[in-house]
Amino acid sequence: MNLTLKDGSCLEVQQGITALDAAKQISEGLARAALCAKVDGVLVDLNTKLDKDCSLEIITFKDDEGKEVYRHTTAHILAQAVKNIYPDAKLAIGPAIRNGFYYDFDFPTPITNADFDLIEKEMTAIIKADFPIERQVVSKKQALAKMRGFDESYKVQLIQDLPDSETITLYQQGNFIDLCRGPHLPSTGYVKNFKLTQLAGAYWKGDEKNKMLTRIYGTSFDKKADLTQYLEQIEEAKKRDHNKLGRELGIFMTEEKIGQGLPLLMPKGAKLFQILQRFVEDEEERRGYQLTRTPSFAKSDLYKISGHWDHYRDKMFVLGDEEKDSEVFALRPMTCPFQYMIYRNGLKSYRDLPIRYNETSPLFRKEASGEMHGLIRVRQFHLSDGHIICTPEQLEEEFKGCFDLSCYFLRCLGMFDDVYFRFSRYDPNDKDKYIYAPEKWDHAEALMKKILDDLNIKYIEEIGEAAFYGPKLDIQATNVFGKEDTIMTIQIDMFLSENFDMWYVNAAGEKQHPYIIHRGAFGCYERMMAMLIEKYAGAFPVWMSPVQVKILSLTDRTAQKANETADKLRRLGIRCEVDNRNEKIGYKIREAAKEKVPYMLVIGDKEAEKGEVAVRSRKIGDIGTMTLEAFISKITEEIDKKVLD
Repeated sequence: MNLTLKDGSCLEVQQGITALDAAKQISEGLARAALCAKVDGVLVDLNTKLDKDCSLEIITFKDDEGKEVYRHTTAHILAQAVKNIYPDAKLAIGPAIRNGFYYDFDFPTPITNADFDLIEKEMTAIIKADFPIERQVVSKKQALAKMRGFDESYKVQLIQDLPDSETITLYQQGNFIDLCRGPHLPSTGYVKNFKLTQLAGAYWKGDEKNKMLTRIYGTSFDKKADLTQYLEQIEEAKKRDHNKLGRELGIFMTEEKIGQGLPLLMPKGAKLFQILQRFVEDEEERRGYQLTRTPSFAKSDLYKISGHWDHYRDKMFVLGDEEKDSEVFALRPMTCPFQYMIYRNGLKSYRDLPIRYNETSPLFRKEASGEMHGLIRVRQFHLSDGHIICTPEQLEEEFKGCFDLSCYFLRCLGMFDDVYFRFSRYDPNDKDKYIYAPEKWDHAEALMKKILDDLNIKYIEEIGEAAFYGPKLDIQATNVFGKEDTIMTIQIDMFLSENFDMWYVNAAGEKQHPYIIHRGAFGCYERMMAMLIEKYAGAFPVWMSPVQVKILSLTDRTAQKANETADKLRRLGIRCEVDNRNEKIGYKIREAAKEKVPYMLVIGDKEAEKGEVAVRSRKIGDIGTMTLEAFISKITEEIDKKVLD
């Protein structure tokens, strides 16, 4: 029997050999590093028998699939440890995730982080026991019987959701059996280094109507040094966590009486928002966008035309009851239907197109309470929303213009190297999630793929991530804890112009439906603010800092001069504050440093007399005395050029 290896070479082996034994024939070192294998492109356990000619790739921890299998097995070890310590706990799900794993449990009595030591000790014992991990193929009936016998109600629900004809796999290690598609490591002893990191709440199946479970997060690595480095990164991430740092710096707060997902922007946060909004809207105007202002809610009639009522209603805040009220309203989750109505105000010619509408829109999404996180995921937010109505011939150029605008914003923010691009496609098997018109979807996706390839950008494709009305280019970023979110998006829509009866007269004098591009060129302001807080650890570049200069009077005698200096800076558009408190100058400097202000100007008697300022930079400390005019010239240049620290 012949195996085709990753490098294209062939290896002749005995029929029925396992993937692990094949790895040993290739190299003893490779066999020691092996975690699982790919047979004809399918990921399998190492003890899988090879019974015909096939391609074989041995997967190690260097491979993403290897990390996933390693961490998935660690999740099973966690589950076994929990069941050993808390026999009445119920198992839910436990996948590998980026940089780690989690497992959801239903504990009869809540646990805390203090319980991690006990759980980790039990996990270590399971690893030392080196239990073989064995795969069992069973029928749905057998799987149900097994999990009912263990009184695992959540596993029973998962099995019941599967088709009757489904072949189901269980994995056993010692006395522990779990429902899982696999693959897994050959034994528990393969796991070398792990750490439990966090507790959180999570609704069963992600539905807030279901019970809140306890989620235990952890991570594992094949090398201790890599685990240590990762844990150090997590500690650094905690220092940059916008949810902590944003509150400490007075950027935002929350209030229980107001509600979850409804952050309050404090003066510095509101100023940062204003800076970003002016920056975005000014650039959009330079690129030919027309500003609109539209209502924050509308009758359900509007959303029924757009399709939101059918495809998005669960995420909307509905005002009223359709069975009782003559009119039912809803807070808007998106701006598109409103701007379409503006477009419809008068028949358009092809000469009028493209029309580019932009708006900083307050939007509302009925997010589950368990999904809320600081400024990243909220229930009311502001989107740099925009829609381009164009002819088919204009679509590619306009799409590229949207992409160029988003890239410009990313570069100005210093975030271009922090993102990646995702081509989000529809799932033809999910007829409930999407407007069902396969030919239009195929056409729209083919158009987008051509545009993305013409842009010569690296992107991944993701089935099932499209909007319900069209494919998207999503610009993805991760927060300091590795949680991924979409921060900008550009979408092609071939449905809603027809739904909304939108027309233009083409060159032949015929009425035709336009194409539409939906774009959030800057994305959600709140989410972007969160990303910026974390990227810069609150020490924003000068151009976007809510306070750019802190003026510190050395004595009461120079307080008036400090105020006069502030007035002059403010007239020039430089944002500043004055500290005239009767405190020692060292204390004032330390306080300004905690606030992460880019520049401090110290004014003593000598500086006041000569019209000078002693300048301290957040970045390099004391940079000496200079005239106020020289400092103004310096900081103005940094602001105008949007210099990044």
